[in-house]
Amino acid sequence: MRVISCIVTEHNLWLVLLAALMCVTGSWVTIGLLDRTRKTAGVQMKGWLFLTAVAAGSSIWCTHFIAMLAYQPGAPITFDPILTMVSLVIAIAGTGVGFTIASDKSRRVAPEWGGCVVGLAISAMHYTGMMAYHVAGIVEWDAGYVAASLVISIAFSAAALGQAIRRPYRRAQYVGIGLLVLAIVGLHFTGMAAVAVTPMSFISTGTNPEILVAMAVAVAVVGLIVAATGFASYLIDERGRLESFERLQHLALNDSLTGLANRVSFNDRLDHEIERAREDEETMTAVIVIDLDRFKEINDLRGHAAGDQALKIVARRLAKLTGDGEFVARLGGDEFAAIKRFKDQNDLLGLVSRLEKSLFEPLQLEDFEIATGASIGVAVYPRDGADRERLVSNADLAMYRAKNDMSRAVCFYESNMDETARARRALAIDLRQAVERGELSLHYQVQTSVSTGAVCGYEALLRWTHPERGMIAPTDFIPIAEENGSILAIGEWVLRTACRQAASWDNDHKIAVNLSPVQFAHADLAKLVHHILVETGLSPNRLELELTESTIVADKFRTLHVLRQIKALGVTIAIDDFGTGYSSLDTLRSFPFDKIKLDRSFMADVERSPQAKAIIRAVLTLGRSLEIPVLAEGVETHVQLAILQVEGCNEAQGYFLGRPQPIDQILLAGVADSVPHDLILGERPRISVSG
Repeated sequence: MRVISCIVTEHNLWLVLLAALMCVTGSWVTIGLLDRTRKTAGVQMKGWLFLTAVAAGSSIWCTHFIAMLAYQPGAPITFDPILTMVSLVIAIAGTGVGFTIASDKSRRVAPEWGGCVVGLAISAMHYTGMMAYHVAGIVEWDAGYVAASLVISIAFSAAALGQAIRRPYRRAQYVGIGLLVLAIVGLHFTGMAAVAVTPMSFISTGTNPEILVAMAVAVAVVGLIVAATGFASYLIDERGRLESFERLQHLALNDSLTGLANRVSFNDRLDHEIERAREDEETMTAVIVIDLDRFKEINDLRGHAAGDQALKIVARRLAKLTGDGEFVARLGGDEFAAIKRFKDQNDLLGLVSRLEKSLFEPLQLEDFEIATGASIGVAVYPRDGADRERLVSNADLAMYRAKNDMSRAVCFYESNMDETARARRALAIDLRQAVERGELSLHYQVQTSVSTGAVCGYEALLRWTHPERGMIAPTDFIPIAEENGSILAIGEWVLRTACRQAASWDNDHKIAVNLSPVQFAHADLAKLVHHILVETGLSPNRLELELTESTIVADKFRTLHVLRQIKALGVTIAIDDFGTGYSSLDTLRSFPFDKIKLDRSFMADVERSPQAKAIIRAVLTLGRSLEIPVLAEGVETHVQLAILQVEGCNEAQGYFLGRPQPIDQILLAGVADSVPHDLILGERPRISVSG
């Protein structure tokens, strides 16, 4: 008697469904792991390929084994353990080769060829497993069904990997899973249809059916565990990738120190708000640029750690005060920015007011409290600019206007700011050529002894005569020269010219030359001074270099090192504008200056302010204690000079004693030997300076 195909009972159906579940689950995990393989490279890619092959091979083998146990040939059966394990190895190794070919990123081989290898591996696993399947009967094969099973396995596997790798459309991955399921199931049941068994009635021993059921369940559990392991690896890696992506995205879009949005996020948000405002004519967008005023002071006095702490505090305050339609970011350094979407101007003013109040509140840094303050510039779309670059640029202009105006912290953009900026840029271009064109000159202001009236020296003061604009004040062009770097060439010209002219005088009067903070960043400043002294023949003890406290604070260690090099040449050093900085006493302690120049602001108030007079007296006392002579700047009246005489000031300088003059006028007046006639000190009225 010949039995064709299996006798399906309720029990067989349950095993068939279990095999189908194993097949679908394994295919889903396999395609998912293969997708992860495509997104990696190197050793990591090989690891994912191995995991994909294990998941695919074990699920295919488990599907085959469970389905085989569901098959009822009507005769006792047994399994060859060696061939059974060999079939598992074939499934894992064969699919691994196929996936490796399909995952070739160079695409020298089409992924469908890798699918063909996977189909062959499925077929080889199946028929090796059938060789391990021993039936107590005569087994016959239908060659047509066998060939059909091979074609089904190879064709559907090739199509499955083609869909999974190429992804020609959105849901191609799911199509690939379905095709792989059809390849596995189609091969098995078509291959089983090729089997015909004629039982031998005289053989009745075989494997106990209950044991076979237990084996099927065990195999299914192991297969599901393997598939679950692969799926868990996928999830863990996906979560890790997601976390890494989120972390990298956060780093890319947020400031690492404060956690606020960074410049990239700010630009994206501003572009979005501008586009939104274009679509709604009633909506406006404001850009608010913020620059902290005293942040550098925190870094200089307390170190960068305190500066970082201050930035974090400011950032937290800004983040807390923003509401709907408002956005804050840190653009870099101590510069912040905000965006405000509004329809009513009062809403914008409300945010600006909150920002100003928050930024001027004191910061508590351990045992140190300071109010940084800020300069705030505002520009509004579309009134002040039609695109992001123009808006930010105009807000910057407004912010710099606020920074230069001590009377206000907030400045809204005005169209004339562009004219000022253009004029400043044009002036900077002309200034670069001023030395070559011979437009610069030096004026000299006399410095005299307060007690005797004798000339002690002259301060060289730079003047620029523009060919079109005429005389330009130093307060206008010196900051520009420091910004664009031309101060280095100009400063060298001033030093060389002053030394050369002073060397031609018939006396030993000192010549005082101001140094810019930018010049101290020049590595060869001491060498330059020495070279000019040798070149001009001026005695080093006749040259006095003046610098402000802000120059030292900018880079104290480097500045003091350069000053010591210069002083070793025999050149004297004076500290200028003394009393207006915040580290005067520490500066005097750190470096033994040869002269203190008292800032002119104290002389302006000395006649009517007891406090100014007290400060002058204190500075003069300090100078005597340190054995450093003091020169008072800005002397403009008889009374001011008389006060200095009573208080014991060493030297004085100001319009009352002599206005700055070109060198030819000084030589014409005969100052090489004495004070010019209009500078000679006569008798001064005696006045009381007590109290």
